[in-house]
Amino acid sequence: MINLRQQFPHYLKLIRFDRPIGTYLLLWPTLWALWSAAEGIPDLRILIVFIIGVFLMRSAGCAINDYADRDIDAHVERTENRPLATGAISAKEAVMVFVVLALGAFVLALQLNLLTIQMSVVAVLLAASYPYMKRVHMLPQVHLGVAFAWAIPMAYTALQNTLPDTSTWLIFLTTVIWTTAYDTMYGMADREDDTKLGLKSTAILFGQYDRLIVGLMQCAVVGLLLIIGSLKSLGVIYYLSVLAASTFFIYQQYLIHNRDRVLCFQAFLNNNWFGMVVFIGLALDYGLSQ
Repeated sequence: MINLRQQFPHYLKLIRFDRPIGTYLLLWPTLWALWSAAEGIPDLRILIVFIIGVFLMRSAGCAINDYADRDIDAHVERTENRPLATGAISAKEAVMVFVVLALGAFVLALQLNLLTIQMSVVAVLLAASYPYMKRVHMLPQVHLGVAFAWAIPMAYTALQNTLPDTSTWLIFLTTVIWTTAYDTMYGMADREDDTKLGLKSTAILFGQYDRLIVGLMQCAVVGLLLIIGSLKSLGVIYYLSVLAASTFFIYQQYLIHNRDRVLCFQAFLNNNWFGMVVFIGLALDYGLSQ
């Protein structure tokens, strides 16, 4: 019988409770979408549902990811101390944690309208399937991007109870590209280990052109954000925030210049600041225009 009190600290480690970067990277574009759909501060109840939902779904994703990678994490330097890799928890426990968290997120979704509830099923399927994509094709980072970005059309439907408009789908596309870019940098840190294990990633696919392609994706993200600003008739504060945020992309290119494992991971982490600065500019722009 599982001793929940004894195992709870391991469950927290499983869901990366001490490493919230993934939650932040999922949260920022979700907040972009909520503020954009509401054209200002969204309904407080819906805002709370999405913030808690982001935490639950990211945590569930970590649990199912470690379950899928339970036979390879011990062979990767960055992941060898994860609780499944060390035997601190069992595969059965990891699945249990995933199911509990996913059900919790679904219960939250039940507080929203029917269209959003239906879309939440897709969110669970995307989160559950992502960890296996590195065995199937060379673009698992794109799959992750779609999984992270799916909260964006959900945010619009939750507030408007109708299918998303053009600007919302552009936020979705922006998030997919952004996620692919920063997760490629994440993959660059693991490229040597992944290659030995026969796994697939954009970092391996792009090879010597990895920095160039990441840079092109980052340029696309900035360009799309400017187009979104034009479609939404946003003001100078928003555009200044996008300009300020783009400097983090320049810094990330500096960090990955020599493809150092530690610095590539640091570049990945730095994307939190990009998302936050864009959100602050968006929120301030809407706040001052009201």
